[in-house]
Amino acid sequence: MVQTLLSLSGHTPALPKLASSALVLIDYQNEYLKGPLELPDAASAIAAAERVLQAARVAGSRIIHVLQKGSSGGLFDREGWGGQPIEQLKPVSIEAVIEKPRPSAFYQTDLAIQIGAGGRSVIFMGFMTHMCVSTTVRDALDFSYASTVVADACASRDLPGPNGVVPARTIHEAELAALGDRFAGIFTAAQILSAPAAD
Repeated sequence: MVQTLLSLSGHTPALPKLASSALVLIDYQNEYLKGPLELPDAASAIAAAERVLQAARVAGSRIIHVLQKGSSGGLFDREGWGGQPIEQLKPVSIEAVIEKPRPSAFYQTDLAIQIGAGGRSVIFMGFMTHMCVSTTVRDALDFSYASTVVADACASRDLPGPNGVVPARTIHEAELAALGDRFAGIFTAAQILSAPAAD
């Protein structure tokens, strides 16, 4: 029987409760909707993310939007269309917005301060699974957060590999499996929304 490192250590990730969790949205930006970084599964991931975001707002979750800040005129230019948040997932005025310069949302930002003390439940979702989501979730372990990834609210893109193109879905699923081995509970939006929002 194949087991994760978490299960071998006797730990089974539990469904998080939205009301007592911080929800972190990573790089839901227009850059991923068309052009060289277009994600083939963006539409379905955005729909799943929107359902979780709306439920988190109702539950009173701490909601934090993280946006990649690129160079002027380049990818993720925050003054241009590509760097703007995707319409369905735009932050509202009471929600925190953090700009990051690197893949990890913790690098040179106050994300850890915004989330709070170690041990807190944090739900992550965003683009791309193999890049900024993965890097951030891995770094979250250093802060002792109880991390969850919303699997179907994330997506990746096709990448060149040593033996040809590796499909986006393969990369996405492989990265989720890697994160689930040690770093986070992996659940779908439907699973998270089926859990009680609070104790």
